[in-house]
Amino acid sequence: MLDRLTLDQLRTLIAVAETGSFSAAGRRLTRVQSGVSQTIQSLESTLGIALFAREGKTPVLTDAGKVILNDARRLVDGAEALRARAEQIASDVEPELTLAVDPMFPGALVRESLKALAARFPCLPVTLFTEALGGAEQRLRDGTARLGIFTTVGRALQGLTVDELPPITLVPVAAPDHALAREKGPISKEMLEAQVQLVLTDRTQITAGFSGGVISHRVWRFADLATRLDYLLAGFGWCNMPLHMVEEHIAAGRLVHLPLADDQTLDLPIAVVYSTKHPPGRAGRWLLDDIRPRLAACPERFSGKAAAPKRAKSKRGS
Repeated sequence: MLDRLTLDQLRTLIAVAETGSFSAAGRRLTRVQSGVSQTIQSLESTLGIALFAREGKTPVLTDAGKVILNDARRLVDGAEALRARAEQIASDVEPELTLAVDPMFPGALVRESLKALAARFPCLPVTLFTEALGGAEQRLRDGTARLGIFTTVGRALQGLTVDELPPITLVPVAAPDHALAREKGPISKEMLEAQVQLVLTDRTQITAGFSGGVISHRVWRFADLATRLDYLLAGFGWCNMPLHMVEEHIAAGRLVHLPLADDQTLDLPIAVVYSTKHPPGRAGRWLLDDIRPRLAACPERFSGKAAAPKRAKSKRGS
């Protein structure tokens, strides 16, 4: 019996309930009153229940009608969402946008662009993976993600298209009570080698064997950037961190930007990466076009010339 149920019947039910009469519903739907009445009667016959009490001058929802009205609204909303989704797909918008982003990339910038994307494509589902080292590339390789934003250092990116972004500046830092932070002069490579370096370790085999950036003879390894930052702040060792992640800690004196003897800025190459066989659709391209100017608008925060090292007094007074 419910096979005869139509969206038109449900929309008519909603119109009568919201306008308070068959005639008002007819004006909203641009139909004659008799047509609205017939549609409601057909719906009641299909469902086998009375939706309106008609004793008075205006129809009043029955208790059953109130329950069905809520269900009708959900079904109509779902049908509208389905229609909008189909229209998006037909116009080259992905059914779902899946991103895998290295945490080295500015999270605030990603959030700003995703907020703009949600306003532009309100029906588009988004899945965001935050994956360090080889994790983001692995998401692309296994098809879990459609777009990746991650460093290209030490990668063999066969089958992937690489679209370079401005690099991310890394700065050497340590807690103010760390031995390196208490050094009065420029810090040599030998001094770094003697101290514990906090490094990230890959959960995947993507970067197996790659040891770029590891200088110290002693290392502590961490699987995620946030945990490494916690241990860095606690004084367990030194490491290179994205400037945008530690600039507030440096300004507040919780970290010290170490003045290295060679004083060279470390720039980490970052790129948008996607499968050559499956390039991004219209939403993905729109997102990338939104990210680029945001990154270019404040290069001093994310890339380019790093801020000069700031010395902080040790908590021990030295």
